Amino acid sequence: MKIFNDPIHGHMELHPLLVKIIDTPQFQRLRHIKQLGGIYLVYPGASHNRFEHSLGVAYLAGCLVKILHDNQPELNINKQDFLCVQIAGLCHDLGHGPISHSFERWVIPEAKKSSYQQHEQMSVQMFDDIVKRLKAENEDVFEEHGLGDKDVTFIKELIKGAKTSEVHIDVWGYKGRVEDKSFLYEIVANKQNGIDVDKWDYFARDCHHLGIRNSFDHQRLLKFARVCEVNGRKHICFRDKEADNVYDMFRTRYTLHRQAYQHKMGYIIDTMFAEALILADRDLHEEKPEDMLKISESIKTAEDYSKLTDEIFEQISSSTSDNLKEARDILNKIIRRKLPKFVGEARLTENSMSKEELTDSWKAAVHKYEPADPTVSLSADDFSVYLVDLDHGMKDKNPIEKVFFYSKRKPNEASAIKDYQLSSFLPLRFNEELVRVYYKTTDGNKDELKKKVEEAEKCFQDWCKSKFGCL
Repeated sequence: MKIFNDPIHGHMELHPLLVKIIDTPQFQRLRHIKQLGGIYLVYPGASHNRFEHSLGVAYLAGCLVKILHDNQPELNINKQDFLCVQIAGLCHDLGHGPISHSFERWVIPEAKKSSYQQHEQMSVQMFDDIVKRLKAENEDVFEEHGLGDKDVTFIKELIKGAKTSEVHIDVWGYKGRVEDKSFLYEIVANKQNGIDVDKWDYFARDCHHLGIRNSFDHQRLLKFARVCEVNGRKHICFRDKEADNVYDMFRTRYTLHRQAYQHKMGYIIDTMFAEALILADRDLHEEKPEDMLKISESIKTAEDYSKLTDEIFEQISSSTSDNLKEARDILNKIIRRKLPKFVGEARLTENSMSKEELTDSWKAAVHKYEPADPTVSLSADDFSVYLVDLDHGMKDKNPIEKVFFYSKRKPNEASAIKDYQLSSFLPLRFNEELVRVYYKTTDGNKDELKKKVEEAEKCFQDWCKSKFGCL
């Protein structure tokens, strides 16, 4: 075992095979991918990377499997299961690109004009490349630890996540492990209710670096994890007295999104980073070789993708290529803090509206608005409108209803609980949509810009008082 000293989990012991994976270029690349994208420009301490997060997830995955094994020997968890789950935790984020989630959410779809490219899909490709590399160096690297092709398949299934509750009870659609070990699929990426060690690590780690209090205690929840059969399939369940702690987990997710991940300025900085990458999706060097891939094309192979990190922004900034001038200008604005001015934010209180509908409504409001200052004129084209979704992890549903709990008297029987059994103080809604407006122009006279933003804020207030659904 090799010991890593981590600021969140302390001294973590990791298996030699995990260390071999860590020492590959594909994994070392995660040192250069910031965990929270451009949020570090709002929260100075949030400059941690995907590398240490991945180590933490592998460690917590091992902790959870060990507790289940020690408390329930009848589950027949073997060394191969233990190792596979840890490897999946270690490799689950290999597929992240620059600015993390923003790359897959904005850059790839826009540059490729294609559907959303999930990082889990690329993580599997990167893991395949690691397996090939390790086998080329040592054919027995996996076999010497008792892992075969079926185990590699299992690891990839864990990375992608399995919807174990949605598979028909008579049909088990996964090849890595038999149905009797369905609970193992809920450890790294839990599609059943969202409770997994991935979240446990990034909640603790992100709160630590952001300076935001974390009321969720994952170490306590670990102690009360147990496998029970529910509706004919085995699931990871928790002691009924931990219901409040579980709800705090979902609430922590919302808090982090509200205060950090979707922060009003952090959000706009990430959109600017994404815009720079889209504009730079040509060449990073003058006289580019014909076979040099575009940024968006790097997702085609793991070898090319492994070279794509946050360092690309330094390459763009230091480039002298005329083709990259627009992208370079955007990055310079970020560095010099010449960011779009935040005009206002409102919650949608009625039926959902698309970004296009909100943009049209805002443009109409700007055209209609008469500034109090006659020297100021507003143009609808000078504004950007964004729609932000916030929830507790399952859109408009209460995720606690998807969690199974057991009691002290009946540790082998578990069931879901209803809202009223948890608390009478729960919210009526578990999601919300925010509309945000920004003034895009950052150049010009400061006094004139200030006046325009002030008038835009007044226009925004009038707009929110209208009957289109904002409060």
